[in-house]
Amino acid sequence: MLSPLKHLLSQFFMSGGGQPSFDEAHALQLATAVLLVEVMRSDANVTDAEHTAIATALRARFSLSDDELAQLLAHAEQTAQSANDYFHFTSTMNEQFTQAQKIQVVEYMWQVAYADGQLDANESHLISKIAGLLHVTHGEYIAAKLYARDAAQSGQQR
Repeated sequence: MLSPLKHLLSQFFMSGGGQPSFDEAHALQLATAVLLVEVMRSDANVTDAEHTAIATALRARFSLSDDELAQLLAHAEQTAQSANDYFHFTSTMNEQFTQAQKIQVVEYMWQVAYADGQLDANESHLISKIAGLLHVTHGEYIAAKLYARDAAQSGQQR
């Protein structure tokens, strides 16, 4: 089923100071990457712009090297193909991310959705579903959407 993710999640433990452990950090990276890949895969037309938006978001959020980013994206795409729900990914984020970090993930999802210049109904539905699982309020969800839309229209991303 989701054995690579389950393996990562089963290795969770907190390190000193309340900071995520090495395994937790990788699980958070994978969870974030999978959700972004799922937004990209939710419309029928996958574009290079969407791939770029995912890479930009992951690099901004996690400060990854090129090799780390390539490995994470490959693992995320493989994991996304076999995932049958989003709870495993969002529960990891709910445990470790602040509310502001969860809102940032929703904004990243909107950036991926807007990257190709067209918002697909499937993308919108998926982001709404995931935002709910992340306990992002409707107001926070809309603010993230508007920020990402405005950034896409002006050709900028945070």
